[in-house]
Amino acid sequence: MRGMNYTRIVVAAVAATIVDAVYGFVVYGNLLTAQFSAYPGVYRAPATQGAYMPILFAGIFIAMLAASFIYAKGYEGGSGAAEGLRFGIVLGLVAVGYSALVSYSILNIGRRLGVSMTCASLVEWIVAGLVIGLTYKPAVAGARQRAAV
Repeated sequence: MRGMNYTRIVVAAVAATIVDAVYGFVVYGNLLTAQFSAYPGVYRAPATQGAYMPILFAGIFIAMLAASFIYAKGYEGGSGAAEGLRFGIVLGLVAVGYSALVSYSILNIGRRLGVSMTCASLVEWIVAGLVIGLTYKPAVAGARQRAAV
């Protein structure tokens, strides 16, 4: 795995985790909370969610660490913003297809919440990809090696 910068992978994951946590607080914790409350048998009540925050943040960090690693493996040397945006769109489509649409089909939730979760998930991963792209920088040796080819 020559050319990968593991420190930058972790830095990108931390940055993406922080941004995603803020996004989640705004979107899932505030904008969609009324829609979630319509399904008390599916979603935890806001009063009980605090006990699960460490698990939530650990889950976000694990996902962002994996996403940052995948980004680093596929980094082609272009603009971090452009590559991060493309990467975020692809991850967003994975999340929409595998998580949002699959969840809608198996959870007893309404169409409005399903559409809201689909849109929120797509935007969430586009933002995460952009943050990862702007944060991750390749190892200097790997960047020089690619430039010489």
